Amino acid sequence: MPALAYCVEAAAAPPPGCAFAGDSSLPSPVLFSGGPPETTIFTSPAATPISENPSWSPSLSSSLYKIDGWGAPYFSVNGSGNMAVRPYGTATLPHQEIDLLKIVKKASDPISSGGLGLQLPLIVRLPDVLKNRLESLQSAFDCAIQSQGYESHYQGVYPVKCNQDRFVVEDIVKFGSPFRFGLEAGSKPELLLAMGCLCEGNKDAFLVCNGFKDAEYISLALIARKLALNTVIVLEQEEELDLVIDLSKALFVRPVIGMRAKLRTKHSGHFGSTSGEKGKFGLTTTQILRVVRKLKQADMLDCLQLLHFHIGSQIPSTALLNDGISEAAQIYCELVRLGANMLVIDIGGGMGIDYDGSKSGDSELSVAYELEEYASTVVDAVRCVCDRRAVKHPIICSESGRAIVSHHSVLIFEAVSASSYEVPSMSPIERQYLVDGLTDDARIYYQNLLTAAYMGEYEACLLYADQLKQCCVDKFKDGCLGMEELAAVDGLCALVSKAIGEVDAVRTYHVNLSIFTSIPDFWGIDQLFPIVPIHRLDQRPSVRGILSDLTCDSDGKIDRFINGESSLPLHELEGNSSLSGGGGRYYLGMFLGGAYEEALGGVHNLFSSPSVVRVMQSDGPHSFAVTCTVPGPSCADILRVMQHEPGLMFETLKHRAEEFGQEEEDDVGGIANSLAMSFRNMPYLASASSCANGAGDAEQWTYCYA
Repeated sequence: MPALAYCVEAAAAPPPGCAFAGDSSLPSPVLFSGGPPETTIFTSPAATPISENPSWSPSLSSSLYKIDGWGAPYFSVNGSGNMAVRPYGTATLPHQEIDLLKIVKKASDPISSGGLGLQLPLIVRLPDVLKNRLESLQSAFDCAIQSQGYESHYQGVYPVKCNQDRFVVEDIVKFGSPFRFGLEAGSKPELLLAMGCLCEGNKDAFLVCNGFKDAEYISLALIARKLALNTVIVLEQEEELDLVIDLSKALFVRPVIGMRAKLRTKHSGHFGSTSGEKGKFGLTTTQILRVVRKLKQADMLDCLQLLHFHIGSQIPSTALLNDGISEAAQIYCELVRLGANMLVIDIGGGMGIDYDGSKSGDSELSVAYELEEYASTVVDAVRCVCDRRAVKHPIICSESGRAIVSHHSVLIFEAVSASSYEVPSMSPIERQYLVDGLTDDARIYYQNLLTAAYMGEYEACLLYADQLKQCCVDKFKDGCLGMEELAAVDGLCALVSKAIGEVDAVRTYHVNLSIFTSIPDFWGIDQLFPIVPIHRLDQRPSVRGILSDLTCDSDGKIDRFINGESSLPLHELEGNSSLSGGGGRYYLGMFLGGAYEEALGGVHNLFSSPSVVRVMQSDGPHSFAVTCTVPGPSCADILRVMQHEPGLMFETLKHRAEEFGQEEEDDVGGIANSLAMSFRNMPYLASASSCANGAGDAEQWTYCYA
């Protein structure tokens, strides 16, 4: 008897050639051989079917997850099957590689065991990678300038909006000081931040002031100039010029002025939507001419020294880059002709990174160039235009943010459980019970299903199974069918789908994370990031899964991945949920997320930002040293953000426990301690050990937080 027919048949199988029991009108079943086509878990071209490749290795995982594409030169899979960091890029020696799993263990182990007692999720910051990115960018421009005989220099700035974290900005100022690397600000708080940090930087480093400006913003920028910071006020709107002229006279400061031009050149897609003639910022050619005339009338035309433009983020190709820079260089030369004291051309941001390793210019997830080609294109475009116009080569400034900070940060989170539809088993007695409980019209669909199963008609089986299920659902809604029968029908239909090979093999992995807080660009603009297990990469992934976060929101899931995949190759979780103390933990890492995600993250469902560790390469036994730790905000901290008073809330609940709780004083004290621990812990799911670490005396908590 065909296996599919056996799954469907109700009681003991009828002899071959006999019709369905109790209905002589049904045709005699026709036995068939074979079965549904075999399927494989892996749909990715990089995945190797199990039957063809009985062994597995770290190199196969690297190929499967495209790590050598998007991760080079900073991330790889080591011989232990763990994700490793190469802090100095291609110059990293084998003994200098840092095992990410060892960082997680050090951060999350209890303090009593030599760990740091931090709760996941966790951001791992890698200043060595940040330093290497800065040095690589500078080196690329230096090489292009030298090889092309360019007669000025490159001097970049970091746009702090990409990641305003104090240590990130301070690191950039420190690492960039030897080559005059500066900062760009787009708001008054960012300007204050930049001013403070650049006091410790190179005196020639630019402080570029972008964004919409009021009198207070411009006054602050002028004060920065009085403090001997190399400040440039970039006009985004024509109206800002009047404020600059009036306030500079009132403060007795000779300003350095730039202007942002609206170029015709732009690229398509989301990342190019802010550029072009209808872009949000910048001046048209008509407005530029009016600004020049007004500065000349105020005897301040010599103050105009910088031209800024931006043709969009994640520029896909050097051809587009060349077009935009050539257009801007013509405007620069025209400003020189009109008498402005031009010194700097600021090409803005836009240098992209390769999120999927495809090296393609046709995708918003990739770029078709490396650092060296980008720098060479910029220098060549500016040089060619200036040489034709006999204009002195300007200082080249760029505002690369994504390309500088994306690689230096890794978000690590844990899969705490996995769910999938379990196909139930069903004995002949249970199947007979099912048939006996069916209504007459439902029994007809069942008979049709059985016949199709005997005939080997797979598509018909799915159709009749769906009709049977829908009929039973309708009968259940009408009260004609019990829950037991409905569950049995669900099980039968699942058995049919499994036998045919139509069961959805994709599982849902529940991760201890908030997408809205930690990966907001995925939810907001469909930005994809590489996500990879950070360990067990010497083992074959046996299932495919999507990731579901902790929020009570249907959008809180990741079901789209790089390379066009709708699921991710994953390993089976070992044992029960790690939060309940069973089995091994399963850690995943999101890479290339060091730009924008932390600043954009919200407090949806009152989930907070992750814990943070700052890790430097060292010659110690594990090749790294943790130089700074920042525990994630507690429930009390995040409640306070939304104007709640945690101390008052605690006192109210404690009083409630005394009034309506247990009579025993010890019970009331236990409730108070539990409440205090809840306020002090992070809002994410906590293991038993981390709960114990977070327990504290209620009186002490009230003293600290009231």
